[in-house]
Amino acid sequence: MELGLGMGLGLGDPPADYWSIAAVGLFVALICICIIVGHLLEESRWMNESITALIIGLGTGGVILMVSGWKHSRILVFSEDLFFIYLLPPIIFNAGFQVKKKQFFRNFMTITLFGAVGTLISFTVISLGALGLISRLNIGSLELGDYLAIGAIFSATDSVCTLQVLNQDDTPLLYSLVFGEGVVNDATSVVLFNAIQNFDLPNFSSIKFLQFIGNFLYLFGTSTFLGVGAGLLSAYIIKKLYFGRHSTDREVSIMMLMAYLSYMLAELLDLSGILTVFFCGIVMSHYTWHNVTESSRVTTKHAFATLSFISETFLFLYVGMDALDIEKWKIVGETYSLMKSIALSSTILLLVLVSRAAFVFPLSLLANLTKKNQVEKISIKQQVIIWWAGLMRGAVSIALAYNKFTRSGHTQLPSNAIMITSTITVVLFSTMVFGLLTKPWIRLLIPARHLNRESSALSDPPSPKSFLEPPILNGSDVDPEIVVGIRRPTSLRLLLASPTRSVHHYWRKFDDSFMRPMFGGRGFVPFVPGSPTERSVPLLQGNDQN
Repeated sequence: MELGLGMGLGLGDPPADYWSIAAVGLFVALICICIIVGHLLEESRWMNESITALIIGLGTGGVILMVSGWKHSRILVFSEDLFFIYLLPPIIFNAGFQVKKKQFFRNFMTITLFGAVGTLISFTVISLGALGLISRLNIGSLELGDYLAIGAIFSATDSVCTLQVLNQDDTPLLYSLVFGEGVVNDATSVVLFNAIQNFDLPNFSSIKFLQFIGNFLYLFGTSTFLGVGAGLLSAYIIKKLYFGRHSTDREVSIMMLMAYLSYMLAELLDLSGILTVFFCGIVMSHYTWHNVTESSRVTTKHAFATLSFISETFLFLYVGMDALDIEKWKIVGETYSLMKSIALSSTILLLVLVSRAAFVFPLSLLANLTKKNQVEKISIKQQVIIWWAGLMRGAVSIALAYNKFTRSGHTQLPSNAIMITSTITVVLFSTMVFGLLTKPWIRLLIPARHLNRESSALSDPPSPKSFLEPPILNGSDVDPEIVVGIRRPTSLRLLLASPTRSVHHYWRKFDDSFMRPMFGGRGFVPFVPGSPTERSVPLLQGNDQN
């Protein structure tokens, strides 16, 4: 990790690691401030914790900039490794661990449609728009590969901020669609970006394009299977060995380490760590979490949520402080006029708006054609919210921009510097403006009575997030089809008209007869005399038969 502060050491100077300690201490103090301010603003209809951290990061960066004599505003140089290896995994894993699984998989085809096909449409629109509009601004010698990279960079939505502005209890359909799309979108954008970096553009052919599509499908499927495999392995190990007989610390540790190991394995194998750790979280919440002792369930639920929360807060502080780095702004100020910088950022924002609309509304119409139940269809108001909530750009875009246009966090080329500053401007504007307006926008388009109706009609069995209401004993296994009064398909025509419910029905039968007896889960908690779950086992088994 490279430090942004440095000075020569003399006999009276502090130890060499003094500035590292100062940097870490400052971030810890700032995270504490963010928690306090976020608590005070909990009921605000405008603010959320990510925007609060971003503003505090900007303010701290401004103070450091003045104290340093306008030389630098940061104590850490933006590092892709710090973001992709340390900060992103706990955030994505916890999202998969806490997600309402039934709601997510009920809309899985729509999520995949938005996340994969939609990202490709967005990438195409932004790349062509950049080639046609940004090239006319004469900002420097950008090549075709640079314009394609711009398309991949700004196709990546901010799934982290989505977690802050949408609530899966109030708007389960919107949350599952927007966040699920965000996870697939981030993975797709990173894959597209890496493919462009390694693609031989001068020798482009239709065969190579088909190879690229095939490689993407292979990566998507392999990353998913790796995450599922890691989750099942952890469930099997804990079910068979049952560490809780001797130490709950061991079973909590094995869950954390195997989740992180799945991400690192995916990265080592050049797969998508984002998809892998997300599906690992889903599988762990479905099987592994039910195999540990009750005290470990509470521990893991809060531990994963806390790690995710701290990573999110640190991330937005990090982005806010790095945004005011004077080096790149000075290069841009000396080379380009203020109007050209504003024109470039505005053009990118316009392309983001247009590219988002180019796939949300047509693909929503296509998704609605496959749904006969009116409750599950995406209304025009919900489509507007999906379009709006996906306009935010975040740390993934910044990380990809730094990868493309800098070397070790620094750049001396004016064309690269203005792309970095424009990316930062778009991220700050979209997060603060679009993020601030998302909550009021939802309240305006979907009044509270409709929110309650949607959440009750589309209720799911509880995830670890709702552990405080015992997940096995609260009647959560009631199928939502019964709630909304839908009968199961009784003919081939109904089967084709509503395939997802039939797939879910058969999956439940397969899960109950094969998967749960082998890997554990609800109703198959290990029976160990004297364990915290001993008294609940008969009740669990009886409830699971309902």
